[in-house]
Amino acid sequence: MSGPTPPRIHLTAKQRAVLERLVRRQTSPQRLGRRARVILEAESGANNEEVARRLGLKRGTTRKWRDRWLEASAALQAAEDEGYDERDLGVLIEAVLDDEPRPGTPATFTPEQIVQIVALACEPPADSGRPVSHWTPRELAEEAVKRGIVERISTRSVGRFLQRGRLEAAPQPVLAQLGARGPG
Repeated sequence: MSGPTPPRIHLTAKQRAVLERLVRRQTSPQRLGRRARVILEAESGANNEEVARRLGLKRGTTRKWRDRWLEASAALQAAEDEGYDERDLGVLIEAVLDDEPRPGTPATFTPEQIVQIVALACEPPADSGRPVSHWTPRELAEEAVKRGIVERISTRSVGRFLQRGRLEAAPQPVLAQLGARGPG
């Protein structure tokens, strides 16, 4: 056994049951199952290097999840003391084992604004007094600002929103044809 002995993880029966269920569950994302295995292996007394070797991970990865679990262990114990059942405890444990939010700037435009811009692109430009037959990203950007959908927006952003929404045509007609039978 090489490396220093890290702090020991102590699991309650409910915590162990939730972790084992995450490992066995077919629908668990692999990352959650792998992280649950790290905690279960760490409880056995193995150090980070041993756990990493057994699971085919890097030592830093096992250290990260051991530390994250140890940070959350008091809150998990408090939840159990408050009477959380396995299902509710499972939600908390999955949150502990889940990825943290990624760094970066928050989104500039809300989903509602994006939907309004895409909806605007579906309207005929003539309805907005535009002397064009088809919208251009520049025209859409100007109209979105004019209507107060956004304070400002680049033509490139408008182009990205429209590009993201491109879908292939359905292989079959989407709406049922009303043949000679008429409506229902």
